[in-house]
Amino acid sequence: MSDPAELDALLDAVDTGAFSDALAVLAWVAGREVPLPADELNGARRRALLVHANGGDLRREPAVDDPAVKGLAAELHTDERRDLLGAGVDHLVTAARLHDIARDAILYLAADPDLAWRLFALGLLAEELDE
Repeated sequence: MSDPAELDALLDAVDTGAFSDALAVLAWVAGREVPLPADELNGARRRALLVHANGGDLRREPAVDDPAVKGLAAELHTDERRDLLGAGVDHLVTAARLHDIARDAILYLAADPDLAWRLFALGLLAEELDE
C-alpha cells in the first residue's frame, strides 16, 4: 500500500477490530509488492479453488490451515518471494508504531514467517473468492 493515509486508515481499522482476520489482512497488505506473474498466480488460484470446493461449500471462508491455502502457499513459494514478504512485514512494523494492536499483530507475523506466508496465500485465495 503506497499511500500513507490509506495505510494509516487500515491500521486504525485493525486497532478498532474492523477485520475478522486482521492477521490475514496484514499479511496480504505486506505481500502487495511480492511479484507474482499473472499466469502463475491464476493457475495456482484455480487449483486452490478446486481443492477448496472439494472440501464443501465454495462460499465458505478459507482458513489458514485449509488444504487449499497450504497448497497455494507451497505452489507460490520461493525464497525470494518469502524474503520480499518479510520486507513488507518489516515496513508495516515501522508504519504501525503508533497503532498498538496492529503493531502487535505485525510483530506476531514477523516472528513466524511460515505463518505469514500461509496467511498471504489465504489473502490471495480470499481475494479470488470475492471476485
